[in-house]
Amino acid sequence: MENEFRDISREVYKLTLTGNEDIIQGLISISIKPDYVYMNLVENATFNIGRGKVYEGVAGNLVAFACRLSFQRGYNGFVGFLAKSKLIEHYSTTLGADHIGGGRMIIDNVAANELVSRYYKLK
Repeated sequence: MENEFRDISREVYKLTLTGNEDIIQGLISISIKPDYVYMNLVENATFNIGRGKVYEGVAGNLVAFACRLSFQRGYNGFVGFLAKSKLIEHYSTTLGADHIGGGRMIIDNVAANELVSRYYKLK
């Protein structure tokens, strides 16, 4: 993750709990492309991985954040990322992402709206 902070073309955001900002639940590194947001890296804190995880949905929340940012930047929610082959089906199912070849995946407007609605209570 240290390389993500050093690369000036990337923005790194942390997910924390309200009232407990010292404990990072997860991190996301994104790059702003001409017409979409690219997720370079999404990481859960070690205590949010596996059967004994403290919180569910940390990664989904971070991806929803990227989608929301895409909407805010005028990219209609479009987000791209590279997936390991064993996770392509998982991302299709859980995020509504489409595999476009070579491990490349996109989250389109419809899936992005779904994720933002699921993770954000917008007024």
